[in-house]
Amino acid sequence: MVQKALEEEQWDLNQLDFLFIENVGNLVCPSSYDLGEDLRLVLISVTEGEDKPLKYPTIFNSADVSIVTKLDLAAAVEFSWQTAYNNIQAVRPGMPVFKLSAKTGDGMEKYLEFLATRLSELRPASVV
Repeated sequence: MVQKALEEEQWDLNQLDFLFIENVGNLVCPSSYDLGEDLRLVLISVTEGEDKPLKYPTIFNSADVSIVTKLDLAAAVEFSWQTAYNNIQAVRPGMPVFKLSAKTGDGMEKYLEFLATRLSELRPASVV
């Protein structure tokens, strides 16, 4: 589907810095598909609970980075960042984890710096 969309829209991938492909649904099905991505992110929302890495370890094991979203709602839903982080590390030791809030902007600068660093690692210096 992604390839078909890219062809139909005649996108030149060499002109893009990033192409984000969102695989919406549960945390089971996306882990089964290789989309040829350079970096696979798994996102969990604080509203989903800290247990998701333990319930769906395959997606965390197939991802490169974990992102915990909606951080601004953590207190309201009694979300424990430390428990979530520990669960992610239990499933995938050493996995980088970012805490983000699109509403407040918390964590965005660090996350964007990470993406910029990855981009510079993937592209020749003359292109970046």
